[in-house]
Amino acid sequence: MDPPPDRRAAPVADEEPIPTRNLWNIMQDGGVLMIPLAGCSLLLVALIFERLVSLRRGRIIPRPFVKRFLEQIRAGELERDAALQLCEENGSPVAEVFAGAVRKWGRPGVEVEQAIIDSGERVTNGLRRYLRLFNGIATVSPLLGLLGTVVGMIRAFNAIATSDAMGRPELLAAGISEALLTTAAGLSVAIPALIVYMYFVSRVDRLIIEIDALGQSLVNVISAEELEARGASGPAPKSRRSPKKEVA
Repeated sequence: MDPPPDRRAAPVADEEPIPTRNLWNIMQDGGVLMIPLAGCSLLLVALIFERLVSLRRGRIIPRPFVKRFLEQIRAGELERDAALQLCEENGSPVAEVFAGAVRKWGRPGVEVEQAIIDSGERVTNGLRRYLRLFNGIATVSPLLGLLGTVVGMIRAFNAIATSDAMGRPELLAAGISEALLTTAAGLSVAIPALIVYMYFVSRVDRLIIEIDALGQSLVNVISAEELEARGASGPAPKSRRSPKKEVA
């Protein structure tokens, strides 16, 4: 006796494939508010690349220049004009702070430190460029998504009010889909923007602290108090070496 046929097995060939959706279809289903959200995402990507390039440590604090500059200053190999020219030729943010201090060469330490503070504020403004845009994108994107949610729910309720939508779920699908897509898109833009904003803020703070420390080390070399101390200790070794020359 032959076994009964398995009625649970359905023909696979008759099944319809699952429809696929691309990014353009998702944006169309999300409604008009997907356009500003897409603009925010493109702006975010562009700003991230720009800040990654601009805030490179080698560009902000070039170590070869800083090391050579401070060594020559401590050794007395650079005068005021030569040091100022080196800073202007380098053009990095730390060189700009050094130039502000060199312009006060030989002044009291308080004046040199104030010059470093003033130059540091200008440098800080340049380093923090575009950071407010990251914060703005992180704030505006969820609001745009929320607005899209409200608009989508209004469409869904209008479908219920104007037709027998409770028995026809396809009439509610458009409004609910728009509401969910805009919310997801807004959060997808806002969360990376907030993370990147916090990262760049901490990176700028670290660079500023390092620049301030380097500027303070320069103050300890070119201030009037330090120059007077070096001048007072300078003649001593010369007087000890002069008798040897005479004996020779």
